[in-house]
Amino acid sequence: MGVLTDYFRAPDAETVVRALAAADGSLAAVRPDFDVVEAKRIDPGVVLGQLVAAILAQPWRVDLVEDTPIWPTAPQPGPDGPWDEDDPWATGPWAFELGDAARDALAEVRDDRIPEAVRQWAEAEEWGGADPTDLLPLAGELIALARRARAAGERLYCWVCL
Repeated sequence: MGVLTDYFRAPDAETVVRALAAADGSLAAVRPDFDVVEAKRIDPGVVLGQLVAAILAQPWRVDLVEDTPIWPTAPQPGPDGPWDEDDPWATGPWAFELGDAARDALAEVRDDRIPEAVRQWAEAEEWGGADPTDLLPLAGELIALARRARAAGERLYCWVCL
């Protein structure tokens, strides 16, 4: 089972929640309403965080990319549950609003700095020795998305499903 992640931009969390509520949590159903980048297995905190760290030329840390859960809207269970197979927090999908610092780091990277940042990103353990030239198009899409979001005064969001 793989984890699917899509990144997109929107004016605010309320807009995202309304769209997901109308589509029973499916981003695919509302994809035409958003500017979306498909990024399989690129979770915000670790893998995207490592790209942001490379862009900022600093070590990765767990809190580098802030991500606030906005979907599902049901109260999130505590660490001890209750968890059951019908709980949307156990089954997903999930959506997160990313902090502006990550958006801005991606948006502000100079074009001539992108290949080096992607080379460093490719060294992350999660990539298992990926070729930076294979990751460059995805990094370019994420950077372009962040630039469009910033120019429009919008936020970045990540939608995740199993």
